[in-house]
Amino acid sequence: MEKSEINGHAVSGSVSAEQMVEKPSERSPRARLMEFLRRNLLVILTVSGVLVGVGLGMVVRGMELTKAQMSYFAFPGEMLLRMLKMIILPLVVCSLVSGAASLDTRSLGKLGGIAVAYFLVTTLIASGIGVALAFIIKPGEGAGALNTNHLSLESVSSNKETADSFLDLARNLFPANLVAAAFRSYATDYKMVPAGNSSNGTLLYQKVPVGSETDGMNILGLVLFAMVFGVALRKLGEEGEELIRFFNAFNEATMVLVSWIMWYIPFGIMFLVGSKIVEMEDVVLLVTSLGKYIFASILGHVIHGGIVLPLIYFALTRKNPYSFLSGLITPFTTAFATCSSSATLPSMIKCVEENNGVDKRISRFILPIGATVNMDGAAIFQCIAAVFIAQLNNSELNAGQIFTILVTATASSVGAAGIPAGGIITIAIILEAIGLPTNDLSLMLAVDWIVDRTTTVVNVEGDALGAGILHHFNQQEMKRQQELHHQRDEELAEVRVEAVANVQAEEETSPLVTHQTKAVEGMPEAIESVL
Repeated sequence: MEKSEINGHAVSGSVSAEQMVEKPSERSPRARLMEFLRRNLLVILTVSGVLVGVGLGMVVRGMELTKAQMSYFAFPGEMLLRMLKMIILPLVVCSLVSGAASLDTRSLGKLGGIAVAYFLVTTLIASGIGVALAFIIKPGEGAGALNTNHLSLESVSSNKETADSFLDLARNLFPANLVAAAFRSYATDYKMVPAGNSSNGTLLYQKVPVGSETDGMNILGLVLFAMVFGVALRKLGEEGEELIRFFNAFNEATMVLVSWIMWYIPFGIMFLVGSKIVEMEDVVLLVTSLGKYIFASILGHVIHGGIVLPLIYFALTRKNPYSFLSGLITPFTTAFATCSSSATLPSMIKCVEENNGVDKRISRFILPIGATVNMDGAAIFQCIAAVFIAQLNNSELNAGQIFTILVTATASSVGAAGIPAGGIITIAIILEAIGLPTNDLSLMLAVDWIVDRTTTVVNVEGDALGAGILHHFNQQEMKRQQELHHQRDEELAEVRVEAVANVQAEEETSPLVTHQTKAVEGMPEAIESVL
């Protein structure tokens, strides 16, 4: 079906733009209101769930619940997270296999190149914004007296080497066991091994890295395997068609499950937000102590998500980015409540396809990759956190260290887990790279539940706009190919017309040949007389 665009959204060609404009004026205001409510019911319910959750949390907070009662209160929200996480594995694997298999190998390489360039450039810009804001606002200046004991925080230590962190990233790209990758990922641990005696007879030890498995889905390895497997199925040709159809059907069935889960989101979000407010201890002390850090991080997210990303989208597509984003309020609200880009993936795929008309092959190929490797929001707050800790320890950062922060934040955000507080672990890598202590990480963890909400929204916004940009490029490429085919068809038609005209002219000027042909076909005895 042909599609036209109204307000930046794709509309099926069977209904003309004029009809879409004229119909509302013919209907009564009540009918128009009911139509609006019917179309945006899920969005309204989801936003209402957040607001009701805040009020509910404030009311329950005054009841001074025990830890056990808090866990019971948070149960509906926990169920939402469990349902969303349950659907991630089949959604990522099946959507990437079917997406990679449905795209032509040449277009796959071209779209993949554009996606990688987009992810890399936006993450680098995000890192630059983070560092710039940290030096302008100076959140750590004058906060030297701030310590974990004052705020009653648990210490967070990380003894992982920077080199081992990046090697683990490469190891996780190629999981040794695909089944284990669904719930475990590789992580380097260290063991002290005797390495001989010193001159005075003391036993010497050295730290040796050893492989270990940690709980948590190795989504990076699954993404790479699914992409390569989809390309391999495409290469098989007819033999791979049955398996491609299987993954397509599995993917569609998963999306039906997603549509059912989405109606539970407003109820689950209400309790997710409410339980977080109930769990807060001394939020006033935290916000006043770390207010400049929180302000710098959220301001960075607003600048990047509200100005930079929409400008990039507009520059590349010449379309209104805000009308595109208006169709994604439900996944943004989900991202804000769950703090997990992976958990937001199901609703993001559904809304991008249904509300914004993005091609299924594009959205189901690029969004799972984006949810894994594109972490603009995380890059911003990681850079601000690194500079904040440097200022906290009165450490002057030179140009080399600033460059290291930018590069390390961009690279480490690729491997950041798409889960709540996933970015805190990667800050340790940046601190190790520039030679700063990691014992102040607990300060980040104390307010991460505030910053992580805007972080996740920016992460998923970057993925969605990336899908929109790729869809635009794909549409342009298809139009160009259609025009080429049309030109070729016209040229062939002209050639055929000329050939037919020549044959007719020959028939008209050669009655003898025509007579001979008819004689051969119809009257065998006429051949002798002609000869």
